[in-house]
Amino acid sequence: MNENKNITTVLFDLDGTLINTNPLIISSFRATVEEFLKEQTFTDEDLMDFIGPTLEQTFTKLLKEKKDDMITFYRTHNKKYHDDMVEVYPGVLEGLERLKQKGITLGIVSSKANDMVHHGLKHCKIYDYFEIIIGADDVTNPKPHKEPIELALNRLGRKKEETIFVGDNKHDMLGGKNAGVITCGVSWALRGADYLKNYHPEFILKDMNDLLKIIDEVNTHGK
Repeated sequence: MNENKNITTVLFDLDGTLINTNPLIISSFRATVEEFLKEQTFTDEDLMDFIGPTLEQTFTKLLKEKKDDMITFYRTHNKKYHDDMVEVYPGVLEGLERLKQKGITLGIVSSKANDMVHHGLKHCKIYDYFEIIIGADDVTNPKPHKEPIELALNRLGRKKEETIFVGDNKHDMLGGKNAGVITCGVSWALRGADYLKNYHPEFILKDMNDLLKIIDEVNTHGK
């Protein structure tokens, strides 16, 4: 990093990063494959591979001729159980509050449909912290393409050099790198920190306090 770097903006993935939707996502995928692919067996590990890509990408690969029906089924199941199964991760609310107090601009860049992104943020009472919310409906090319992060920065009028992107899977790490921002993986990711290290994030966060420390370090010392 160059010595003139000053972090002004933090963009976050949503699911598995700020709010724990993993049990709901696994449940929704399992219900969908059991409905449409009864002859196949999927382990939880198999289903975890579906986290990151869009539903369109996942179900096209699984059963292209039924992908639209599978997406509808998945979303119906997901919405039905969302509020009972989803909660904000410990320390996230306090971390977002402290980032706001420091004057950091916050945004969301998710590969999920916009309506459910907004619903999840409101359900977990963190919606008002974010100045920009980008979902799957806003872009042609989802993460790991650079488009979603670049769109967020363009709308905010911010530069990639002053931005951190925080996420929990390889699509986040690769998307951040493709967009030229600083990447941070979260150790509470479903597959853990060691998995994320394979995609070479600049930092791994043990908790939200680590993010504040990183920003202070970069803004004070430029590294």
